[in-house]
Amino acid sequence: AARHVLDAWLTQRVWAADDRPAIYPYQQTYTIGGKTITRSSFIALGEVSEYARGVVLPHERTHSGPKKDRMQLLEATGADTGLLFMLVSDPDRAILAATAPTGEPIAEARDLKSELHRLWRITDDAAIATIRRLMAPKPVIIADGHHRYETAVAFAKNHPGATDKMMAFCTLEAPGLTILANHRLVHGVPGFSLDKLATAARAWFDVAPFGGDPTTMTPTSRTIGVVAGGKAMVFRLRDDAARTIAWPARTSRAWRELSVSVLHEALLKPLLGITDDTLDARTHVDYTADQAAAVRAAREGRCQVAFLIAPTTGAELSAVVNAGELMPQKSTHFYPKMLDGLVWHRLDGV
Repeated sequence: AARHVLDAWLTQRVWAADDRPAIYPYQQTYTIGGKTITRSSFIALGEVSEYARGVVLPHERTHSGPKKDRMQLLEATGADTGLLFMLVSDPDRAILAATAPTGEPIAEARDLKSELHRLWRITDDAAIATIRRLMAPKPVIIADGHHRYETAVAFAKNHPGATDKMMAFCTLEAPGLTILANHRLVHGVPGFSLDKLATAARAWFDVAPFGGDPTTMTPTSRTIGVVAGGKAMVFRLRDDAARTIAWPARTSRAWRELSVSVLHEALLKPLLGITDDTLDARTHVDYTADQAAAVRAAREGRCQVAFLIAPTTGAELSAVVNAGELMPQKSTHFYPKMLDGLVWHRLDGV
């Protein structure tokens, strides 16, 4: 049925099929923290391959359930209707320049948050060849879409003509790449007490009350905001203590310096008994990228404690991934999401 709907839309000219290869510059203009920001990317087909080839690099683990749903969607439609969000290093901004849009956009839309999405089209053979040449030697990092990517790899094994996947590529160095923190909301910990947590945390942290409004707190890689009921505190990791944390084996310095790693390995696991399995089960931890919402949840008793952490930076993400490591769960929240429906791709031989 889903495939018939797509076919009908093509027949009815709801969609128009391009008659020549194209790359699509894509800009998203959004407001965050009172600032209006534009993120530039471009949409193109990218070949999917096993991670072992080192061409496409993941940054998080996946689960089987979501991949099953995505496989069923691919089988039903024979099409890519959504975008994989990929990151590529472009220190000299050559890729950004080569994919810069010109003229009027071919499509423009606002999403439910009133963010502006604009799409252009590049069909010039020489321009496309330049972009392909610039991208050819570059490994890419999956920002968002790990489950869809791994599903595409599995799908291509059974459909050899379907090795290309629709991707939106954004450069790590370009302005407009926003990564938000996923603050942790903890609940269901037996006998939880902020005072007891603070006392135990002093093994690694300098602990101090926070006298201001915790919604304005600015956590860093070494400082974590802790809010429970009407109390707010700052836990600051001591340099000498960082060496005594029971870090997972074979984790790099870059991994250990992530704010989320410090939270997991120095607070959640040893002091609250929240293990990786507990995090997988989502029985004791919820997440929000909205710091004010995290504080409200703690103030109103909808969680026992909210941990406010610093967002992962693009440089931190790149350092961990290029070391061959996966980041802790929910380490990144890329904002805004890519908008589905601007472009879609019919898979070959499906």
